[in-house]
Amino acid sequence: MPGLFMIAVSMGMLAAAPDYPVKPVPFTAVRVDQGFWAPRLETNRTVTIPFDFKKCEETGRIKNFAVAGRLEPGEFKGIFFDDSDVYKVIEGASYSLSLHPDAELERYLDDVIAKIAAAQEDDGYLYTYRTSNANNQEKIAKDENLRDGRWAHLEYNHELYNLGHLYEAAVAHYQATGKRSLLDVALKSADLVCSVFGPDKRIDVPGHEEIEMGLVKLYRVTGDEKYLRQAKFFVDARGSAKRAKLYGPNLQDHEPVLQQEEVVGHAVRAGYLFAGMTDVAALTGDAGYVETANRLWQDVVSTKLSITGGVGARREGEAYGAAYELPNKEAYNETCAAIALALWNQRMFLLQPDAKYFDVIERILYNGFLAGVGFSGDRFFYPNPLEADGETKFNHGSAERQPWFGTSCCPTNVARFLPSLLGWVYAKKDNTLYVNLFMDSTAEFEHAGGKLKVTQTTRYPWEGEVTITLTPDAPRTFPVLVRMPGWARHAPVPSNLYRYLMPPSDTLVLINGAVDGTATSRPLENDYLRFEREWKAGDTITLRLPMPVQRVMALEKVEADRGKVALERGPVVYCVEGSDNTGDLGKLELSDAAEIRPEWRPELLGGVIVLRSEAPEFVAIPYYAWGHRGANAMRVWLGRSGS
Repeated sequence: MPGLFMIAVSMGMLAAAPDYPVKPVPFTAVRVDQGFWAPRLETNRTVTIPFDFKKCEETGRIKNFAVAGRLEPGEFKGIFFDDSDVYKVIEGASYSLSLHPDAELERYLDDVIAKIAAAQEDDGYLYTYRTSNANNQEKIAKDENLRDGRWAHLEYNHELYNLGHLYEAAVAHYQATGKRSLLDVALKSADLVCSVFGPDKRIDVPGHEEIEMGLVKLYRVTGDEKYLRQAKFFVDARGSAKRAKLYGPNLQDHEPVLQQEEVVGHAVRAGYLFAGMTDVAALTGDAGYVETANRLWQDVVSTKLSITGGVGARREGEAYGAAYELPNKEAYNETCAAIALALWNQRMFLLQPDAKYFDVIERILYNGFLAGVGFSGDRFFYPNPLEADGETKFNHGSAERQPWFGTSCCPTNVARFLPSLLGWVYAKKDNTLYVNLFMDSTAEFEHAGGKLKVTQTTRYPWEGEVTITLTPDAPRTFPVLVRMPGWARHAPVPSNLYRYLMPPSDTLVLINGAVDGTATSRPLENDYLRFEREWKAGDTITLRLPMPVQRVMALEKVEADRGKVALERGPVVYCVEGSDNTGDLGKLELSDAAEIRPEWRPELLGGVIVLRSEAPEFVAIPYYAWGHRGANAMRVWLGRSGS
């Protein structure tokens, strides 16, 4: 059950079919009890998930199911896509149950799922907005979405989008508890969808992609190929000339997916579409999808990726901009878009293992995603700009993180995404073990014909030393591939979009405590360091990754960052904030010769390394930590005065 991409318990029945060549190590096999990620995972479990459920109760999202199922009187409240928020929190709660059994939480989920089941109509249709209002003649007369019948306005009504999140939640709940209560609801719904949509049926597609990934998960858990065929249909039918009306580029529906040359439109939708397309590529073996996925991925990382890993330059349409359109104060960079891009990159790695995909994921995790949730676990950014003046209410009516939004996709997405990350740390291809993320952690799983325990000891991302201890149940020979992070290879991103000004430093490699060369003295395999030997209990691999403060420059074509410089240390992007600095941050200029010193501040912002300079005098903090001390001015990109 490796997080948001989960291998079904019924995998054996699918063995003969095409599939991802790389398999994630299940998130349930990985334990994180200390280090950088431990408090964030615990806060998600104890604060974010309960908080999200509470808000779903308070705003009527859960009651909508009870009303639709005639378990309670009332009327629909909220927005027609609010069902999806409940499903996402159920997914996150199910991951939590897999890691931390909780009888009270399980009983609560049983109650919520009973309301969902009651809201489902006899033929499998499930959309509380329509079902709740089925007898409200006054509302039906005013609302074309109700008046025109089911599936009438897929461009915007989110009927299919909601169901995608239902399917993902149902699989997560089934795998966590063994209960079929929500899975049966999902399968009944999916059977209806398959009976309505298809090449010889309705050829419409969802306006907001998501169901494609959900259908693939149902295929994995059941082995029923009709769900995979349905996912492929929804991908294939986008932009099809056979359809009477296309939704246009903002919904990735302007031309067939296989013909698209660049990533355009709504950034969350795009990420979900291309993640689903990559699933279809792997599970059908269609080379055309693989070629398209590679082409579109390269477009993002070469022309449309923020230094923080955020995507979606434009507030209007929550959309990607043109090539090199990467504004700072105006940048939208929705938290959900960062998650969607991470989901796509994880699938790209599983399809064709290369460190570049996890380089992008790591940049997202420590920066563009992590800024989206506050330390308390109950305050969130929807957009994540790279500059703020402390006054503009960029966060849907606020200059600070908010506890909830009218459209609360981001808080509920955080709840499901964080626990899934444990399934991204390790992966396997045949008898090769991949180490993708550096976390102080312990994992135990089957590998290379026996049991293997892997322990990571590290203070990453603050320190660059990572020790990986391997404990097989008996001596065995197999390859271990450890990712050499792009930032440690002098490559901020897998393109020329950004570059470092300082010369590269080498990484020291140790085996069982003895120096075994450097990263540059060893051959790299798709930017992984390869170690193959007979491993005995207690053998160690240690990387000493140098972490100098790096100045980052953007490609000259990025007009917003021309003549400016950003600061990084390791995987962490920095910013200056008004709480630490006086004067107009826009007038701050950094010379190439200015000394910048890292300094550990355990009492500040949960414990961070800050960057200090005396000439000019300033303090920089990690970008993810900004906005915790009231409404504040902030800048990632600083003026550059040269030498």
